[in-house]
Amino acid sequence: MRVLVVEDDHALAEVVAEGLRDQGMPVDLAHDGLTAAASLDHTGYDVVVLDRDLPGLHGDVLCRMIVERAGRPMVLMLTAASAPGDRVSGLTLGADDYLAKPFHFPELVLRVRALARRRPDVRPPVLRAAGIELDPVRRTAVRDGRPLTLSVKEFAVLEALLEAHPGHLSAETLLERVWDENADPFTNTVTVTVGRLRRKLGEPPIIATTPGIGYRIRGSG
Repeated sequence: MRVLVVEDDHALAEVVAEGLRDQGMPVDLAHDGLTAAASLDHTGYDVVVLDRDLPGLHGDVLCRMIVERAGRPMVLMLTAASAPGDRVSGLTLGADDYLAKPFHFPELVLRVRALARRRPDVRPPVLRAAGIELDPVRRTAVRDGRPLTLSVKEFAVLEALLEAHPGHLSAETLLERVWDENADPFTNTVTVTVGRLRRKLGEPPIIATTPGIGYRIRGSG
């Protein structure tokens, strides 16, 4: 699940982004409507956390642009206005949910996860392949009944590979899905993370590498 946070308050944006990253979500930031629109043009997001009062391009206009897209992300609109009429107005624009500032961060996380699950093309609640069962909602993973203790990034890599099963994912694609726009494409971050994940999954090896193509989960679903 990839999230775009659009918030012109830089301090608040950083707090929200870091908090969501701590929950295992790749997060990109935009501090104005025009930058957000450009990000939406070249990156696929599951959820956009959208401040309503934005410079450059107002959040209301950006929201309308998002909802007109095919395969669009879900929109959680943030605003300092909390009157019922403001909520109705925000939802009328096409936002999928509405949260007034100030908010409790655990509620924001729950709403972002709930919106991601509501997408029309949302993945199955539990991903299964080759003896692995991964529950993205409960954040649990087992192999042949054995619980796996995974870091945030290891869990996200395994989730991405299970979603792609039986196909491959390149290192570049994993970097885009699991990390964010600040990740260095020239590092060996993906290789190192996959290596740690392989060790934790145990024997027999379950992640195959095809040179020049990428990684995949061995076996059937």
